[in-house]
Amino acid sequence: MKIALAENEADIARCYPVMVELRPHLKAADFPARVRKQQATGFHLAYLEEAGAVCAVTGFRYLETLAWGKILYVDDLVAAEAMRSRGHGGQLLDWLVAQAKQNHCDEFHLDSGVQRFGAHRFYLAHRLDITCHHFALKLK
Repeated sequence: MKIALAENEADIARCYPVMVELRPHLKAADFPARVRKQQATGFHLAYLEEAGAVCAVTGFRYLETLAWGKILYVDDLVAAEAMRSRGHGGQLLDWLVAQAKQNHCDEFHLDSGVQRFGAHRFYLAHRLDITCHHFALKLK
């Protein structure tokens, strides 16, 4: 098992089949360009691979905020549905927390859709706390 950053087109494309399980609106043809655009502003795409298959994917960034100081913010975290309950998500989450510590972050943050009850159980089991509500307004 290995965790690596997706930094080239081939690795970015390999992450798509797992990411689309979390973000079904994404299109395969647009995915690499969207990732590249976000990478230009500090986004990182990482994946956990086992036996040559991408099993889990995460998108994250480092931010400086007045509220929390330096944080690692997780945009996306998903394990392939066919491979869930094998520890891949937990290993990727632990890796993310280690990245936050190595990069001297004050806190670790992620949002999770209110309908994702299984994900909430997972996060709570991994010692994350529910600390706020996230509000959004669609403009398009």
